[in-house]
Amino acid sequence: MRLRNLSRIPASEITDEAVYRDRRRLLGMLAATPLLGLSGCAEAEPPPPPKTRVSVAQARAGFGTDEELTRYEDITSYNNFYEFGTNKDDPSRAAKTLRTSPWSVVVDGECAKPGTIGLEDLLRGIAAEERVYRLRCVEGWSMVIPWTGVPLGEVLKRFEPTSKAKYVAFTTLADPKQMPGLRYRSIDWPYREGLRIDEAMHPLTLLATGLYGKALPQQNGAPLRLVVPWKYGFKSIKSIVAIRFTERMPKTAWNELQPSEYGFFSNVNPAVDHPRWSQKTERRIAGTKSKLFAGRIPTLPFNGYADQVASLYAGMDLRKWY
Repeated sequence: MRLRNLSRIPASEITDEAVYRDRRRLLGMLAATPLLGLSGCAEAEPPPPPKTRVSVAQARAGFGTDEELTRYEDITSYNNFYEFGTNKDDPSRAAKTLRTSPWSVVVDGECAKPGTIGLEDLLRGIAAEERVYRLRCVEGWSMVIPWTGVPLGEVLKRFEPTSKAKYVAFTTLADPKQMPGLRYRSIDWPYREGLRIDEAMHPLTLLATGLYGKALPQQNGAPLRLVVPWKYGFKSIKSIVAIRFTERMPKTAWNELQPSEYGFFSNVNPAVDHPRWSQKTERRIAGTKSKLFAGRIPTLPFNGYADQVASLYAGMDLRKWY
């Protein structure tokens, strides 16, 4: 496996709103040209459609929803990425220093084919897909985001995990020259997250390379981030540079910092409150509603994906294994 230089996508090739509405045409374009390595795309803000049409089959599989989408401008300006600051709008300003091309990922641990691989080669031959997922932050706010990416399981299979691979650990880039927030020891850098192997292989788990038909902005985890829609948002680690197959449950950033508040599994569960606030409802940020005045809605078990993932936790005490 070798590292390739990833070329920037010219502005003339960025998908516009009309193409986004045409799902079939968009997916054909994405399969031919992966959305990688584009810097500064946050400045381009397409007007979002009020809803995305999804088929019954897609909805049943959990790959889509007809809920109102969160505006592109809110997704890209209201988020957590502590490597660029602790305020919600810090990443949209500070993350412009993040260089997303070239980019490589180290894959090692309990697998037959470890190596360092360039992002383009990591995703090569796997058809890009569009997924409209709910994102529920542990802080009590939520969004509905149209992601583009590839199923994580399809990528992991290429490295042939062994029978000892019970978990998958992920690591974020930690470069003080590019990430000014690293000078604050809010957590033990680099940021680390992990999944059980069956969670990682689940069809809903996505390696995202874009949103709204465009490459991921730096502040949203460019050029490669995890999206696990039934878990709280901090599990969806950003700007991934390492993936490791492990036999034991890996240490993760927030769980290690405050285990009583942030469990390893962190499945969305309205019946288990955070020690400092209720998780029964959430503030939905969507459509034309502003961030400050968005209404509250009930939080659903597993963030509404119980039909697809509850079987992964059969017999587990989800209050103990939160």
